[in-house]
Amino acid sequence: MRVLVVGSGGREHAICWKLAQSPRVDQLYCAPGNGGIAQVADCVDIKATDVNGMVAWAKDNAMDFVVVAPDDPLALGMVDALEAAGIPAFGPRKNAAIIEASKAFSKELMQKYHIPTARYQTFTDLDAALAYIEAQGAPIVVKADGLALGKGVVVAATVDEAKTAAREMMADKKFGESGSTVVIEECMTGPEVTVLAFADGERVRPMPASQDHKRAFDGNRGPNTGGMGAISPPPQYTPDVARRCMDEIFLPTIQALKAEGRPFQGVIYFGLMLTPQGPRVVEYNARFGDPECQAVLSLLDSDLLDIFLACREGALGQTEIRWKESAACCLVLASGGYPLEYKKGYPIAGLDEAGRSAVVFHAGTAQKDGQTVTNGGRVLGVTALGNTLEQAIENAYAAAKPISFQDMHFRTDIGRAF
Repeated sequence: MRVLVVGSGGREHAICWKLAQSPRVDQLYCAPGNGGIAQVADCVDIKATDVNGMVAWAKDNAMDFVVVAPDDPLALGMVDALEAAGIPAFGPRKNAAIIEASKAFSKELMQKYHIPTARYQTFTDLDAALAYIEAQGAPIVVKADGLALGKGVVVAATVDEAKTAAREMMADKKFGESGSTVVIEECMTGPEVTVLAFADGERVRPMPASQDHKRAFDGNRGPNTGGMGAISPPPQYTPDVARRCMDEIFLPTIQALKAEGRPFQGVIYFGLMLTPQGPRVVEYNARFGDPECQAVLSLLDSDLLDIFLACREGALGQTEIRWKESAACCLVLASGGYPLEYKKGYPIAGLDEAGRSAVVFHAGTAQKDGQTVTNGGRVLGVTALGNTLEQAIENAYAAAKPISFQDMHFRTDIGRAF
């Protein structure tokens, strides 16, 4: 089969790396791809959000299957457009991808179907939002309704901080129209975990749980990022917790979307808080998380293309999905200054040596004059396995040691900052 993957980050590199192992994939393409993806797929210079351009290229080049990986093209309806053109595609349609594209929609869905989540109110008027914050007090969480590159959530420790966040989103348009509506909710407490799951519209098959590390600096300090590293599985996600999540959250969510005429086929991301009262939903995403994807797909022992096809065809019930009896750690190496201002174009050393003991997924790299150079905030995801979680963490840090580039930054406590 001729397969196209849409996207350009570490998540897409992990998906391409896994798809390249499938005997059913004859030719693999990625648009736009990056410097690392180019080692396993032919990169095509089309923006991930260019729906018409992507569909036209897929049609002209006779793609048999297209995997739409990032949130933006899913929210724009790329899967709908591909299917309308007769090209089978993996990922939720636009009316199901709204569970990520609108936090207000997802909160209303959870409330209607009694899926456990934080208490909340939705606002389109800034003064009303500020009055609500004043009345509720802090800590409190302020969320931009729409997509904001994983940075549209502020966990405010003070009322002033929450009001500032609301003003920046609603009045200053920090995230464009994504912040015109905000969701303000109670601040839940407890360990946070991610469960990615394959879904075929009716059934849901959870992957091993994972744990992302969002803050930029050690000790969970500093600004929120797209993710500085991930482990799988986290120790807090016990079999009892898993059963509760399946019964109270995973199945009810898939059934709710089906009941609403929005069947979800693809990967659904459950961001969970393990509160003293039980597991609750922090957020949904309509695709693989990044960097959780790198850790979790490293543990997959089945053909990823078979699973993708089963999700689209409603056949997950007949599909075997095997996982390695191992643990995984993905360590993100980022540009100095990320997630704020940073520079690009620095040569990267040590990739070959690191690749001997781990898989180095490229998130923000490019090829320039025969060299791999930095081309983003999150640059690399060094991903290693181990018989235990501690061993996987040690292996990832050991593998990353030879890698260097100017102003390189990473957390030293991935998997240990609970």
